[in-house]
Amino acid sequence: MNLARNKQEIMKQVAVLVSDEQKAQPVEVIAVTKYVDVATTQALVDLGHHHLGENRVDKFLEKYHQVKGDVLTWHFIGSLQRRKVKEVIDYIDYFHALDSLNLALEIQKRASKPVKCFLQVNISKETSKHGVYIEELDDLLEELAKLDKIILVGLMTMTPFEASDDEKQAIFRQARLLREQLAEKKIAHMPFKELSMGMSGDFALAIKEGATFVRIGQSFFKE
Repeated sequence: MNLARNKQEIMKQVAVLVSDEQKAQPVEVIAVTKYVDVATTQALVDLGHHHLGENRVDKFLEKYHQVKGDVLTWHFIGSLQRRKVKEVIDYIDYFHALDSLNLALEIQKRASKPVKCFLQVNISKETSKHGVYIEELDDLLEELAKLDKIILVGLMTMTPFEASDDEKQAIFRQARLLREQLAEKKIAHMPFKELSMGMSGDFALAIKEGATFVRIGQSFFKE
């Protein structure tokens, strides 16, 4: 694989999209390194990429302790079992998959400092995906407001794999509108400024609808 070429192509495409949309807020590109080993991840960091994402606790910890860089930002992007929270929560810069009160309570119990979290919303209501349904949000936010270790920086959502581009864009648009509505509420420690959405196959659509973090894996590591 040609990491340098792949990284350059991705960052150029993102920069063009940001410019075309005249976004005031930059888009952070998370390299999802679950597909590759420590050496490949280190090679990407050596090329100047500093946002790294993992979705398994064991792989996250392996890379967190072995990959070296001056300024690394670590994202946990997968579902996190409550029994595993204590192992990783103090190493995470951003947690992208907060999807229940019980998980939030465990983070509140185990974290030594506030954790930047994305609330995962299941807009498409896919039974195979985690996430909170929109109609459940009000009750959940009322409870989360009591937890000072949970900083809700924004929303995260995913689209169905088989969805058309129009369907995906509609889901991303709904997430953006929902984020705007929640930000207007000005709830304590819930700024709701960010949107984590878009992966290798649909990040362009996500950026057009306001994504501020995109999670890209395979496009970094293609041959």
